[in-house]
Amino acid sequence: MTDGKRRKGLMAASALLGGVLVLSACSGGDGDSAASGSGEKTQQQADEAAAKKTSEADIKIAPKDGSDNASINNAAKVTVSKGTLTEVTMTTADGTAVAGQIAADKKSWKPTNQLERATSYKIAAVAKDSDGRAAHENSQFTTVSPANSFIGNFTPEDGSTVGVGMPVSINFDKAITNKSDVQSHITVSSSSGQEVVGHWFSANRLDFRPEDYWKGGSTVTLKLDLDGVEGASGVTGVQQKTVTFKVGRNQVSTVDAKTKQMTVTRDGKVVKTIPISAGSPENKTYEGQMVISEKFKETRMNGATVGFTDDDGKGEYDIKDVPHAMRLSNSGTFIHGNYWGAKSIFGSVNTSHGCVGLSDAKGANDSSTPGAWFYDNSMVGDVVIVKNTGDKTVQPDNGLNGWNLSWADWKAGSAA
Repeated sequence: MTDGKRRKGLMAASALLGGVLVLSACSGGDGDSAASGSGEKTQQQADEAAAKKTSEADIKIAPKDGSDNASINNAAKVTVSKGTLTEVTMTTADGTAVAGQIAADKKSWKPTNQLERATSYKIAAVAKDSDGRAAHENSQFTTVSPANSFIGNFTPEDGSTVGVGMPVSINFDKAITNKSDVQSHITVSSSSGQEVVGHWFSANRLDFRPEDYWKGGSTVTLKLDLDGVEGASGVTGVQQKTVTFKVGRNQVSTVDAKTKQMTVTRDGKVVKTIPISAGSPENKTYEGQMVISEKFKETRMNGATVGFTDDDGKGEYDIKDVPHAMRLSNSGTFIHGNYWGAKSIFGSVNTSHGCVGLSDAKGANDSSTPGAWFYDNSMVGDVVIVKNTGDKTVQPDNGLNGWNLSWADWKAGSAA
């Protein structure tokens, strides 16, 4: 081959090799349509093959990732379709584990207990499809803050047994302006079938009671369905709770300041008559229907706490071991044992600063005294009616004393 022919052959080979390199490097232009189609087909096949390897399990986590002001009750939940859950972990921001349970069908998961307010949580979930291919999903959210939520502190306690006068009293930690909405999400019912109505004493207090005292032996159920209910602008409820309590025997005690005697009736029958000493003419005892709200075997009573002070600003009395004391009002009215007064005053003279006193012994350990007997035979929720003192009727919101409102006036305070 001559040098000229050799150069032409090398040039042709170089051009052919250059074309191969170009076709291998990119999809080319119009002149490379056939090679381009082959490349796209190869990529599509690769994508389809990869897709076939991806799990079909579809995990959904609530609340939505990044949510704030989430409910502490029902917000957190994991569900899966086209698969089953194999693992779900929930932790607080500092890594503390939150207990939860996967349902029997392995299609859902939720926390075991109520969440905390103003807390950030993370959820990580794993599920597998029918071919065993795993899918993963993660979410992070923050629950509603105390500033943007409200709760109701209620009495009586769940599972307790109380007297026939015990109302359901709910004290909210935020002022409620949407009273109708809030009340409509609270129900109180009795196994006795008595009609029960709520009454708002203030923006923070809602009590429930029937027209007459609860039927002895009945069961009362309180249901709070306040989760997500707007109590005021920017403030929502977080409680979802059912509470039940039992009503004990019907015990009503009547204090007559004129005769200085207290008659104790149980289920309509007189079981005891006890001499008493009520408030003096200068410090009369409130009249009206009062409910025992607290019991103390011994407690301190200082006159300064209820406005009875001497010239030096000290309490007119300060007794650190008052025996068998039972609260009748928030303002300081008690029915209690008295060991410091002469035995002769009980049944004959009203000498107290406004309480109702019963003869008792220092130390509260003598079960034979009238004070001990009444304490041992009384329970929170029992009714004590005080009459003939010459004083005004106790305010219905001073303690648990809503029975001093007529049924018509009670119902007028309902927002439902």
